[in-house]
This record gives sequence, C-alpha cells and structure tokens, in this order.
Amino acid sequence: MSRVLDSGGFANRPGEDDRPDATAWAVAALRASGSNPVLVGPACTRLAGNQQPDGRVCVSPQNPEAWWPTPLAVMAWQGIPRFDDSRSRALDFLLNSSGRHWARGRDNVVGHDPSLKGWSYIEGTHSWVVPTSLTLLALKASGLGGHERAVQAVAMLLDRRLPSGGWNYGNTKIFGRDLYAMPDTTGMALDALSGLVSREDVESGLACMKSRVRDVRTPLSLSWGLLGLGAWGERPADARAMLSESWEQRRFFGEYDTATVGLMTAAWFADGGMDGILSGRAAG
Repeated sequence: MSRVLDSGGFANRPGEDDRPDATAWAVAALRASGSNPVLVGPACTRLAGNQQPDGRVCVSPQNPEAWWPTPLAVMAWQGIPRFDDSRSRALDFLLNSSGRHWARGRDNVVGHDPSLKGWSYIEGTHSWVVPTSLTLLALKASGLGGHERAVQAVAMLLDRRLPSGGWNYGNTKIFGRDLYAMPDTTGMALDALSGLVSREDVESGLACMKSRVRDVRTPLSLSWGLLGLGAWGERPADARAMLSESWEQRRFFGEYDTATVGLMTAAWFADGGMDGILSGRAAG
C-alpha cells in the first residue's frame, strides 16, 4: 500500500505521481483479493477526476491523445453505482472511437485486413491487439458484447490470429514473413474473445498458449497467459506456483510496478479470466 497517494490514486512506482493505469490495476487487485476495500472508492474517484469531458481517460493530462487507459477505468468502475455516469461516458467515447483504418490494397505489406476496426493506443494510429482486447473486455463486462463495435473487434482479433496459432501485437505477416506469437497478447486475446466465439475459433491459440506458459515466468506474459487459459477452463493446476516463481524474480530484476502487481494479483485470484473479477466471481 506504499504506492497509494493522498489523491486516492496509485503511483506506478514509489515517488511518482498517480497514473490512471496503475490506479485501475490496483482496483482490480483489491477487488480480486477482497483486501483493503476502503481504498477502492477513493481510487475510483481519482479515476473519475482523470476523466476528460468527452469521456476519455488519458495516461496523463499532457497526453490527451493517449487514451488507452479508458477501458481499464471502465473495468474499475464496473459494478459501483456511483460511478455509473463516469463509466457510461467512457463507454460512449470508446463506442464512437477507433483506430485508423483503410481498405486492403493489392500491395499490402502486412498480412492482416487493415479495414477491420478495433482500438489503438494513441489517437490517429492503427488498431492493435492489446487496446482492442482491453476494450472488448470492458464492453463484455458492461453487457455490450453484442454491440456492433464489439462484433467488429471480434472480427479484427480473429483476423489477426497467426497461422501457427496465437497472436502477435497486431500484425500477422510483414513482407511475407510470419511473425511469432507472444504470450501476453495471446492470453489477452483469448480472455477478450471468451464467451463471444466458439472454442474452435481459438483452439490453435489455446494450444499455443498451453505450450508456452510452462516456460514463461515474466510477470506480464505469465499473468495474461493464465488469464487467457482460465477464461476457457484451461488454467493449469499449478498456476499459483508459477506466479510465485515469477514474483520471486523481483530479487534479481527489482520491484515490479503497480500495474504489473495488480495484473499478477488478478491472475492469482481469477480462475476464469478477467470476467470472474468483473462479475465478482474471482476465486478466494
């Protein structure tokens, strides 16, 4: 709790100002674990204070175009009635925003269909797997999994699957060369797609993730890998042992930032992916 500030928000590292992404992931950790619930309200209030008039939640006031923390804020506010207005305005912003897209051309150097709409990290740039997956998780939690924009996002994520299974950060091929699946983006996409597509649609991604998660101990990749597998009922029985090994690596690499600690905590408690936290079904 050394990173919670008087503002109610959380710093990403000791000595820094609070950040929306760190605050939102801290809320996820608090809700998943059930610890220190008194901190959730002030943290969500701070997130509401970060919100811009059009509904976006930016990484900092100096960077209004970097609104990728918006879906994280939506998930933090989920299920807390006094933040319904903030959540609704953020959802309206997301539903009326997208990455930059264009028609597929004959000389397309990338393997995916650039016309399929998702969401971007920064305004005016192309859609990528991470912000699209986070937004899809937020839409599902808000009962908007069947919205036209969610349907478009599902199509985009399925189009970005790699031939070998899994997902890279957004591309599938560059100049005819296949890219590699990454465990964090694969897990994130699997979690986002759960409940919206058939198992057959993600079977290759699940196989990829199950083969990779055994060798992964970096916190971001392991946590999202476990959340993605858990969303499809494939969470390894020794998931917590894996997370403990990852946690111990702080001895060599230094303390993890708040967003990473929040994500790891979510992965520790959420047997069924992020949906379990957002619906109050996280394991004890």
